[in-house]
Amino acid sequence: MKLLSDSIADDADFFVEQIYIVAIVFDNTDDVTVWATTFFDNDTHFFHLALPFKALDTLLSLAHDRADALQEEVADALAAQQWPALLEYNSDEQPPVPLPSVALKLSVTYPALEDDETEGEEGPDDPQPHNIFYLEGVFVRLDT
Repeated sequence: MKLLSDSIADDADFFVEQIYIVAIVFDNTDDVTVWATTFFDNDTHFFHLALPFKALDTLLSLAHDRADALQEEVADALAAQQWPALLEYNSDEQPPVPLPSVALKLSVTYPALEDDETEGEEGPDDPQPHNIFYLEGVFVRLDT
């Protein structure tokens, strides 16, 4: 499995489909991180998706027959208030969560530049994109 950040051509926003949620991570901020896989460029890729709680609820509602159970697990994890909290979906009992007919528009994140670095420099010290992405939009294919 490859890192999605290693396979993108540039820093433009882009779409991924065939998404599987592998884990949901809560820390003590207002955001949540989703660990996911996608089939991109003819291979399976792993990535992290940083998003607000409202967007997590939207994604989970698109998990069809698992939506209610996932939303209940998230509510239980938040009620426990033990940080960080990790919900994993990578076993036979709790398989990865597919998001069928869903495309995510993602944007790339980069590490902060050091004081002595300037944006736009060429060379080996250029910051490489993180394998963490921001959610720009959620799109659902409607069958007609």
